[in-house]
Amino acid sequence: MSGVQFIVPKIEFDSSVATSGGSDGGNAGDIAAVPSFFYVNKVSDDLRFGFSVAGTMGGGIDYGDSFVGRYSTTYAELGAISFSPSLGYKLNDRLSVGAGVSIVYTRFDQDIAINQSAVNAADGKVKIEEATDWGYQPFLGMTYQLSDRALLGVVYRAEMDVELEGDLKFKNWQLPGSPSADDVDIDWDNPQTLVAGLKYRLDDKNTLLLNAGWQEWSTFSDNTLAFSGGSQNPVENIDRNFDDTWHAGIAFTHNAGDHGISVGFSYDSSPVDDKDRTFDLPFDETYKLSMAYAWLGSKRLDFSVGGTFYLMGDAKINQTSADGTQVIGEFDTNNML
Repeated sequence: MSGVQFIVPKIEFDSSVATSGGSDGGNAGDIAAVPSFFYVNKVSDDLRFGFSVAGTMGGGIDYGDSFVGRYSTTYAELGAISFSPSLGYKLNDRLSVGAGVSIVYTRFDQDIAINQSAVNAADGKVKIEEATDWGYQPFLGMTYQLSDRALLGVVYRAEMDVELEGDLKFKNWQLPGSPSADDVDIDWDNPQTLVAGLKYRLDDKNTLLLNAGWQEWSTFSDNTLAFSGGSQNPVENIDRNFDDTWHAGIAFTHNAGDHGISVGFSYDSSPVDDKDRTFDLPFDETYKLSMAYAWLGSKRLDFSVGGTFYLMGDAKINQTSADGTQVIGEFDTNNML
C-alpha cells in the first residue's frame, strides 16, 4: 500500500504586546507533501514480514524576518522519516504478536534573529542548518480476538535518543566580539507511547473503532545545545516544561461492497501550559475530524481518498526572549488540512 498526504496549514499569530515591534507574520504554515509505503509478505501460514516507510514526525513554521517574536524564532522546521521492518506471528486463533524497529532519520533547521539595537545596527541572525541524526525506536504489538465481533489491539513504542549534529552560521553580526563557533549538537528524547484500540463489527457492513493512547512528552522536555568549533563553546540546557499527553478517538466505517466510507473524530491533549509555550514548538490541544472514501479498482488495484481537519487550539504565548523583549498573544487562526 502506498500513498501521499498533502499538508495545508494556516497558522496566524495575533500579538497584544510586542516590545520589540514588528509584524505578526501572516500565515506561518508551510505546505508539504508526505509520501508513505507499506508492505506485508506471507512467510508462512502463521508468520508475516512487514516493512514501511513513513513520515513519523514533522512540521514547519516561517514567521518572516520582521516577526514580533523574531528574537525567539523566525523559522523552524523539524522532520523525521522512518524505515520500519517488523515481524508478526499468530500464536493461536485468538492471539497474535508482533515486533519491529523504526530506523529514523531526523532533521532540524532554525533561524533566530539577534537584537543589535545596543550598537544601533540592524538585526543579525543565527542559523542552525541541517542538524541531522539517525536513531532507532523499537516497538511491540499485540492483537487479541475477544469475540467473533470484537478485536483488541495494543502497540507500545519505546523512546528514542536524538543526537543532532549541524552547522551554525551567523549573518550581519555587529556586536562586539565575533562568534567563532560553527557547529552545534542538539539532544533530546522522543517520547515512548502506548496505544490501545478496539474494533467492533456491528454487522456485515458497519464497524465501530475506538482507541486511546498515552505519550511521555515529559521526557522530551529536556533539550541540550552544545556549541563547538570556537574559542568559547558554551552548553545550554533548556527545560521546555512539557507534560505527558493522552489521546482518544472514535471512528465508524461502512462497507457497501465495491466501495466504502469512514468518518472519525479524535482529541489530543496539550503537552505544554500557556506560560511555557514557545514560538518554535507552539503545541496546544488538537481536535481532528476525518472522512475518507474507498473503492475497488480494476485487477489488483484499490483506491481511497480522504482528509483530516486539524483544529490546534489558540496556543497562547507569553514569552520573554534572552535579550529581555516580550511578546504576548495567541494564534487566532491555527488549523491544518
